[in-house]
Amino acid sequence: MKPGKRKQHSYTIPVAEEPFRALLEAAPDAMVIVDDAGVIRLVNAQTEALFGYPRSELLGRPVEILVPQRFRAQHPGHRLGYSSNQQVRPMGADLELSGLRRDGAEFPVEISISPLQTPDGLLISAAVRDVSERKAAEARFRALLEAAPDAIVIVDDAGTIQLVNAQTEALFGYHREELLGRQVEVLVPERFHHHHPAHRHGYVDNRRVRPMGEGLDLHGLRKDGAEFPVEISLSPLETPDGTLVSAAIRDVSERKAAEKQLAELYEQQRHVALTLQRSLMGSPAPLPGMDTSSRYFPARQGPGVGGDWFDLITLGGGRVGVLIGDVMGRGLEAAAVMGQLRSAAHALAKTGMPPCQLMRALDAVVSELPDQLVTCCYLILDPDEGALTVCSAGHLPVLQVDPAGRTGRLPIPVSVPLGVGDVPHHETRLNVPAASVLALYTDGLVETPTSDIEEQIDALANALEKAVSDNPSLERAADSVLGTLLPDPQDYADDVTLLLARVPPAPLTTVSVLLPAEPISVGKGRRLLRHTLQEWQCEDLIDTACLLASELLSNAVHHACDPLRLRLRRTGDELNVEVSDGSPVLPQARIAAGDEESGRGLTLLDQLAASWGALPTREGKAVWFSLPLPGSDGSVGD
Repeated sequence: MKPGKRKQHSYTIPVAEEPFRALLEAAPDAMVIVDDAGVIRLVNAQTEALFGYPRSELLGRPVEILVPQRFRAQHPGHRLGYSSNQQVRPMGADLELSGLRRDGAEFPVEISISPLQTPDGLLISAAVRDVSERKAAEARFRALLEAAPDAIVIVDDAGTIQLVNAQTEALFGYHREELLGRQVEVLVPERFHHHHPAHRHGYVDNRRVRPMGEGLDLHGLRKDGAEFPVEISLSPLETPDGTLVSAAIRDVSERKAAEKQLAELYEQQRHVALTLQRSLMGSPAPLPGMDTSSRYFPARQGPGVGGDWFDLITLGGGRVGVLIGDVMGRGLEAAAVMGQLRSAAHALAKTGMPPCQLMRALDAVVSELPDQLVTCCYLILDPDEGALTVCSAGHLPVLQVDPAGRTGRLPIPVSVPLGVGDVPHHETRLNVPAASVLALYTDGLVETPTSDIEEQIDALANALEKAVSDNPSLERAADSVLGTLLPDPQDYADDVTLLLARVPPAPLTTVSVLLPAEPISVGKGRRLLRHTLQEWQCEDLIDTACLLASELLSNAVHHACDPLRLRLRRTGDELNVEVSDGSPVLPQARIAAGDEESGRGLTLLDQLAASWGALPTREGKAVWFSLPLPGSDGSVGD
């Protein structure tokens, strides 16, 4: 062997090498495979990106090159201990682990280790994930925990205290070190110890956000032995390490005076829990003013993860977008493609892009991905007009339960899936009555190896009709549908996604008027707006609303064409003003010179409106802005 040359070992992988390497490259995490001596034998592109090394500098070197210097002395012992045990160890495994980049920067990681038996000996596969963002999110969560006004006690499913805040220390008289790792019953009077574990286990088995012990006389126990009456709100927290239960505890000795504050606190804690859950699970935020319910279950067979996704998007002016899609195939690659498309579709939809145009844009994205086919359906609902604009690329029929309780398929033309290419996607505009329930879903809910999919869609329609009729709540209706279609929820072979949305009624406080594209229309629109706001008792908004509406009407008169329409819309907490015209050209912001008399309209919108936007319409475009009503959050005036 020449000096300076490292000896290269050859290993035979127990599967076809090319598929194995392809799987390695498709993995979302950095994959490092070492032999029993700790020498790196295989890495993927994610390893290069994560650690900053080209793979040529890693192959054949000790894995300790990726470990911070202060841990290197102990690392071979841990590695040899694993080689003798050879058990799959999940990411984290209760250890605080760090990786070392080529530039010397350290970063927190989670590592999942698995043994690989080969004809040439034992290999060890390590999946390495950068958890810097999650650690930062945990730090933010702990800051929220400390900022909470009540005592917060978070326990695991065995009732062991995992986290408390400073308010817990003040309320119960303990230092937190005295509580962490102890059973939560240490905070409960002894006379309740016999029943408390059963109540706790009952909540874990049937967890939901709720005030604990409604109608019960609850007490806490301080370190000095003093009892005091408490009210407890429980919330489940879904984390990568399992389900935790958050208990918000308040001394209610003066409850009558603090009842309103308690309700506000409960909603705040519930919002924090749901926000954290959505952040971890990727669920879209609920649409204001629209009743929706969604369910997603990953497959219980095969690779598990898949490519289903759905999204709910607020588009302004009362309009909402509903999107559902399914990347064909399963496994990590399908999930990675799904993530790309969901992000792209959400960003495109927020621009107000029409469904057919959005579908063409997604088609271009999918066409650049090798061997990918995706079904997708996007609809835009305008409750004020009772109109639904839909485009479907190979997706399953949208079901509708009308207000009379009859279920049917919406008459939507279905084009080929995304990725086929060279086939146009067309959109359809339909009228849908208020209170109708729309159902979007993926094939995991209706497709089985032994049944016809059309028959299963009919079965879904029947189950949906009964569920909506029997359950005013869409949450209960969704559970009923899944209980009928999936009698064994532990044994479905594909991802299951169900999204229910109830068409809201048009607000009673809506005014719309057609105007000619002439200068006189600016004054007419302003007078109509002033008169309407006086009738709606929104005098505090008149000056700002008239100024901004004048800008939009002036722009439409000077740069657009008929038909010109002014629409005023008031909801429970905001005023929405919209000007639509016959020009498809969307407004562009520009910087006006100091001596120019125009060019500042969009700047005014940015400064004075709570939100604003522009979107294409059938006739041309619509530009809208919203102002909060006096008394709502962010209200104008006193």
